[in-house]
Amino acid sequence: MSLIDPAERERKRRRHRNERIVASIIVLLAIAGTIALMLWKKRETETLRSDTRYIPKPFKITPEVTMLQDLVRIDSSKPEGVAAAARYIAAYLQRNGIRAELIESAPSMLNVYARIEGQEPGGGLMLFNHIDVVPAGEGWKRAPAFEARIWGDLMIGRGTIDMKALTVCQLVAFVEIAKTGRKPAHDLVFLATAEEEQGSRLGMQWLLANRPDLFEGVAYGITEGGITEIMGEQMTYFGIEIGGKQYVQTVVAAPTREALKESRIALEPFIFSRVPDRVLPEVRKHFAQLAPTRITFRELLADIDATIRNGQFWRLPPTYRALVQNNVVTGPPARAGDEWQMAVTLLNLPDEDPDRRVAWLRNTVAPSGARVREILSREGPVPLSPSDTRLFELLAAEARARYKVQAGVQVLYRSASDSRFLRTRGIAAYGVSPYPVTYYQSITIHQPDESITIGSFQEGIAYLRDVVRAWAFE
Repeated sequence: MSLIDPAERERKRRRHRNERIVASIIVLLAIAGTIALMLWKKRETETLRSDTRYIPKPFKITPEVTMLQDLVRIDSSKPEGVAAAARYIAAYLQRNGIRAELIESAPSMLNVYARIEGQEPGGGLMLFNHIDVVPAGEGWKRAPAFEARIWGDLMIGRGTIDMKALTVCQLVAFVEIAKTGRKPAHDLVFLATAEEEQGSRLGMQWLLANRPDLFEGVAYGITEGGITEIMGEQMTYFGIEIGGKQYVQTVVAAPTREALKESRIALEPFIFSRVPDRVLPEVRKHFAQLAPTRITFRELLADIDATIRNGQFWRLPPTYRALVQNNVVTGPPARAGDEWQMAVTLLNLPDEDPDRRVAWLRNTVAPSGARVREILSREGPVPLSPSDTRLFELLAAEARARYKVQAGVQVLYRSASDSRFLRTRGIAAYGVSPYPVTYYQSITIHQPDESITIGSFQEGIAYLRDVVRAWAFE
């Protein structure tokens, strides 16, 4: 008979107890993990079932959809196409009892103008758009650029977003006011311009210089330029564009490639600087209204002055920083005869003096032996449209009611529209995207497979129709 040491017996008892405890913990963890996995799977399944972004929605082919197809099928990247599209628009207006004037700014470059007289002079609203589109280019995969093919619930084609869909929205709203037989409170004007994509020289700029009568009594305008932000299927921000940065396009030249390279290095800190220039009141408001919809940069945008004061401005992405600073964009160097040249674009704050910026550019590149050889275009300053007008509130209120979304001002850091020419003449112009446009659709603008969701397009028709009706009669 052997004797067991009591201490050893106690050690074995504790070891067995600990093993049972560990085993119990493992079992409990396994059960908890299984439950967590089941809950996660259920949650993800529900999310996938509710997220129908990639599932085509049912829709009806309405006359407006057919009209958009007709316009997209006209290749208006060419003068003859601009003329054909202008005649199509004018014919639609005339079929609905509205006198439309075709105005030729150059051979085949036709602009379309119509006006509904209001009860009182002044205070008029202009719905303006451009007929031309950028060339289709290569790389279209879903459908040819000018076929307007419906693929799922998308219409594929050049100009579907930029900007023939909005043209149709404006036409429908304009015609519906005319069909009531009632005079709106103020004049309502429709204007489709022949050329915008190449600088508006044969479009808005030409009309302002040669037909100022078209703009008599006009105080407000609605056109492209607004931004709709969407997460999942829910719109999170409806941006009403009130202005943007202004371009000065130049050519910088130097005797050698090395000198041009040095001038480019001198400009590099100003491409996207980490130092702000100044915060315009409208930009401050834009950031504050946008902040609640942000995740990462909410606090930084909510009080941009505090962000700058606390030395945190550098944390913002370049697209936000660009709205409080003057920037530079440079092109690649190229040989040009006996010298080297590169394109340099100054992206200036809306109120910036372009001559001051050109002088700055000259001084910045001069130490490297470079010079500003040519100024191709010079724009600005351009005032920002006020956001305290009745029209702005109508645009914002309709967005809030229809899309259940935060609506506010939008200041553009890169792109521009014809609004810049009207704002310098005292017309408060607002850019909207009346229909939801996803990120993936927005990046097809000027690119292959440009497209719009048909259901969204139809929502945009209803949005603008209700805004214009409220402006005209309420």
